Amino acid sequence: MLLTTTFTRGLRQATKPCRRAIANAALAQRQESPSAAPNVVWNDLQVKNQLRGLFRNIAQPVAVITSFMPTSSTSHYPKRELTAAPDARNSISNFHGATLSSFTSIAMDPYPLVTFALRVPSRMATTLNSLPAEKPVHMVINVLESTQSTAAVAFSRPDLHPKPFETCEATYSLSEDGLPVLHDVVGAISCQLVGRGIPLHDMEYLAAGNGLGERPKVKEFAKAMKEGDVTSQLFVARVVRVENVGDPERTLPLVYHRRGYTTCSLDT
Repeated sequence: MLLTTTFTRGLRQATKPCRRAIANAALAQRQESPSAAPNVVWNDLQVKNQLRGLFRNIAQPVAVITSFMPTSSTSHYPKRELTAAPDARNSISNFHGATLSSFTSIAMDPYPLVTFALRVPSRMATTLNSLPAEKPVHMVINVLESTQSTAAVAFSRPDLHPKPFETCEATYSLSEDGLPVLHDVVGAISCQLVGRGIPLHDMEYLAAGNGLGERPKVKEFAKAMKEGDVTSQLFVARVVRVENVGDPERTLPLVYHRRGYTTCSLDT
């Protein structure tokens, strides 16, 4: 038995350099293969195109997020009474809104949570990331009604509609927190952010499990992003209150389907 054990140990030691050499050669071959990187990139682009094609055929709800953009001189939300007169309402220039195409509910228990993504750079993303964490409500998410495609466009094109709150496309009242609730919507929910936006371009940050914790350093951001790249930030929010905006059972939602705004039917 002792002789067999000694022989086996010696055989392992003798063949160890050979096994290491084979492994190193295989690794070098994979690294030098000219087809490895292009295949990865091509597959990624292929998945993106297929995924876009899939979701074009799935109707998505359309919502507008409204919030208050703080400045050095206006760090608090306006009082609700400011919307009593149209002239007073139009004097408020710190409201900001953006159309959401990726809004969904993700949990009811133990807390009602919703999520959405914003492409960056974005004034809305900057606004949400700069709001004080202690605020009970940071924003209102307005789920648009079937006839509100004009509002959806107005809040998605700041280059064409720089002041949608001051036009007829966005009539509104203020919630008890002083944030805009759009008129004639299917529904509106007041929400508090769970944390700052999660950078979706940084897979190492996501894989590390940091989630809503410490943000990555600017240097890491710059290294991960290239000029002209498209990326987004993911926001998670807790629903604090469902606003009383009418009878949602008597209205139909605005949905985005096959690159256009449409609605659904109540016919069965």
